[in-house]
Amino acid sequence: GAVASVTFDDFHKNSARIIRTAVFGFETLETKGPEGRALPQPRDWAVFPQNGLVVSSVDVQSVEPVDQRTRDALQRSVQLAIEITTNSQEAAAKHEAQRLEQEARGRLERQKILDQSEAEKARRELLELEALSTAVESTGTAKAEAESRAEALRIEGEGSVLQAKLKAEALAIETEAELQRVQKVRELELAYARSQLELEVSKAQQLAEVEVNKFKQMTEALGPSTIRDLAVAGPEMQVKLLQSLGLKSALITDGSTPINLFNTALGLLGVGSEGQPQAQKAAGMPGPTEGLL
Repeated sequence: GAVASVTFDDFHKNSARIIRTAVFGFETLETKGPEGRALPQPRDWAVFPQNGLVVSSVDVQSVEPVDQRTRDALQRSVQLAIEITTNSQEAAAKHEAQRLEQEARGRLERQKILDQSEAEKARRELLELEALSTAVESTGTAKAEAESRAEALRIEGEGSVLQAKLKAEALAIETEAELQRVQKVRELELAYARSQLELEVSKAQQLAEVEVNKFKQMTEALGPSTIRDLAVAGPEMQVKLLQSLGLKSALITDGSTPINLFNTALGLLGVGSEGQPQAQKAAGMPGPTEGLL
């Protein structure tokens, strides 16, 4: 009654407190809730005066809705939340990759501008030196001409070295940015694959638990008496009992009588003994129903 009187959403959020209240009972405290009503507080234990039994703890193993529509809606909600989380992670990864790419491009463009500026500066100095060289050459002094040419070559060589150095630094920056981007993408892909694998494992475990519970409930629903009746009844009565229980076929044995698995499988498939090879009958093999209780 304590569980049936609350909504599924409330039970899903506060299942432990509601179950403890149902088992231990509760006492009303002076603490007020959002609507001004006193909040029930579950007791810490339950005492049975008949035998003095004291229950001090309740362990909730699992909570599963009985209604199929509620179970399906809850499963869809979980799947939708997983899809939303996955899409959010993918969008964040793409955004991070684009951001890193833009930063790398920005640094590269800035480095190109700096390289062009340095090259233009060196070119200007070179032009100035060429002008100086031309002026010296016009004076007819061979020594000044040689010095100016040597200086021009030196500056040109320094400019080439500087330009090559700047290009190497720009390439290193671009390579590092690309490496970081690829590493980030690989980490996100690995995290996504790991989460998908964990979800598949969890889903398989849940399905296995559902199948085990289904088989257990079916066996408990049949009961020992029904299974005994199926074992001692004739073939026609077994068929009627199986049809009334909604079963198509069943194999019941006491665990000590040997079973001819080949003929038993044919019997479960509806193939009579007349459809079996004569060689099997001559060899003394039992029929489909022999060895069954």
